[in-house]
Formats: sequence, structure tokens, C-alpha cells
Amino acid sequence: MALRELLEQVRARIREIDPDDAAALLEQGASLLDVREADEVMSGSVPGSQHIPRGLLETSVATAIPDLGHPIVVMCAGGTRSAFAADTLAQLGYTDVTSMSGGFDAWKAAGHAWGEPRALSAEQRARYQRHLNLPEVGEHGQQRLLDSKVLLVGAGGLGSPAALYLAAAGVGTIGIVDADSVDRSNLQRQVIHGIDRLGMSKVDSAARTIANINPDVAVERFDVRMGTDNATSLCEGWDVIVDGADNFETRYALDDASTTLGVPVVHGSIFRFEGQVAVFAPGRGPSYRDMIPSAPPAELAPNCSEAGVLGALPGIVGSLQAIETIKLLLDLGDPLIGRLLVFDALDMEFREYLL
Repeated sequence: MALRELLEQVRARIREIDPDDAAALLEQGASLLDVREADEVMSGSVPGSQHIPRGLLETSVATAIPDLGHPIVVMCAGGTRSAFAADTLAQLGYTDVTSMSGGFDAWKAAGHAWGEPRALSAEQRARYQRHLNLPEVGEHGQQRLLDSKVLLVGAGGLGSPAALYLAAAGVGTIGIVDADSVDRSNLQRQVIHGIDRLGMSKVDSAARTIANINPDVAVERFDVRMGTDNATSLCEGWDVIVDGADNFETRYALDDASTTLGVPVVHGSIFRFEGQVAVFAPGRGPSYRDMIPSAPPAELAPNCSEAGVLGALPGIVGSLQAIETIKLLLDLGDPLIGRLLVFDALDMEFREYLL
């Protein structure tokens, strides 16, 4: 069958609208699904549109638009691919789909808003390709990560894996607060440092490793100890704070600053063979002080230097903190707000408690 005949059959099964009607539907809450290829989108796109190349539509649309009844306007360059895509969506069970006749060219000619999106460089597209393949992230999400700012309180056992994975993910600005220097006893678990860094400040050592992982990431160094006198000033201006502190004084100071500034904190803690992760988001759930109103006696809460810790344990907990941070930055999934996730390495068991 000739393509023209096939297209006529498809158009007989779908609804087509002009750009003016499409714009009206978008104002009413419909989603604009752009099925052009990535290089076409780079030449211009409609603000707020979702981009899924036609070849990936069947495998990706359910994640991008899970509601089968949600109104969708499909757009391509000239109106042909969008017609086939609209027909495919109907076959997949979507019940309110239209194809925009004339495509992006007609949209521009009609005088509707469009712009040239920020483009990742060829090197960045190669680096972040696995993120770009995720409909939940895509190019827009990667740009959000590159624009994000995350503060790490501590460059030790928890801060090390969190920093490594956030840097690799392309979080554009990472701040590191730590007043300590690299000690030989750190190397059993603090994987961002090495034996060639003994005696170096941890913030400088961490910054050097991050620079070698990803040149897209800017590192702000704070070679100080966070406390009640400086927590608010240190925490101001960040999108998310990762708590890798090892003492209650710092955690309470951080919690107070977070509450004052409204900045979410991804908390992590480790002890011997057990780790904990939670998210404290002001206005959305309980705080650290709600979970632990006052510090326990010192004899009941020894630190790692006194009680010991399994070297690989902070790698797991810090990686979970990195995941929760990325979820917050991209507004993905269900963060651990109001929940405490506890990991027991000896039993290889996760347990969850409501806070």
C-alpha cells in the first residue's frame, strides 16, 4: 500500500486540529507531545512540550503520560508523523488524542510562542545519554540537574559516595562543608579520598576528585565546621542539602537552618552494620528534631571512631542519599518524606518506619 493511501486511512481514524485549536487545548490543560527527532527539536520547540521521538513512542509514552484519559495534542514538523503517532496512541488505549495539522511549521506560521531550547553539547549528550534515555529525566531534566545546587555537609563516609554520584549525574554546583583533613583511618570507607591526599583538607581532596569525574560540576569549598553560628549562612541558596554529619550538634544546627530557609535535607547516618536515610522537607513532613527531639547520652551514641563501621556500609547509604537528592531536584517518585528507611547489612534487610 502506498504511503499516501495509508496516511489517508490513518487520518480517517484520528482527529486533526489546526494550531489555533491546539493552542486553545493547551491552555485548557492538554499536553503537547512533540514526536520529532532530537536534532529537529534543537532548532526550536514549543514551551512546555514533552519530547518523545516517534521511534520511542510505544516504549516511553506510558511513563511520560500515564493517564490514558489525559488530553494529548501530538505535533511533528509537518503533520504526518503526528498523525501516525496519534493513531498509535489510540491503539495503546489513549482516549483523547488529536494530531496538529501542519506541525511545528504551521505553529510558527500562526504566530504562536516557540523558542530555541538550550542544547547540551555533543560531549554532554554522550556523557548523560543514559539519563536522556529515561523519559522521567530526558534533556529537560538533565538541564535541571546542571542548573541545580546541592550542599554536602561532610566529605566523609556518607559525603564521599553522595558526592561521587551527584557529580557523575551532572549536578551543576556542589558545595562541600568539612573542616577535617584526610587521615589514613578515613581510607577504609571515604572513597573520594586517596593515599596521595593524606594531610590535605577534605574539601580540597573532594574537589579534586569531582573535577576528574565531571568538568561540568563547579565545587564550592567551605573548610569550616557547621554549627549554630554559621549553619543558616552556609545553607542559604541551595536547592537540597545532604546531611553526612557525624554528630548531633551539627545535625540540630542543620535542621534549624533548613526549617528557617525552607531547604530540604536528605539525612543519612551509619552505625556499625546499620544505616538510616530520611528526607526532612520543611512544610511537607517532620523535621530531624521531630524524629530525635534531643540528643541521647554520649555513652548511648558512640561515633564511628569509637564503635566502628563496616567500610562498604556508607557506600550504600550515601548512594541512597544521592538518589533521594536527584528525586527532589527533578520532582520524581516518592521521596522519603515522613519515612525512615533502615538498612541492616548483616541481615541484608531494609525496614521502613513512619515518622
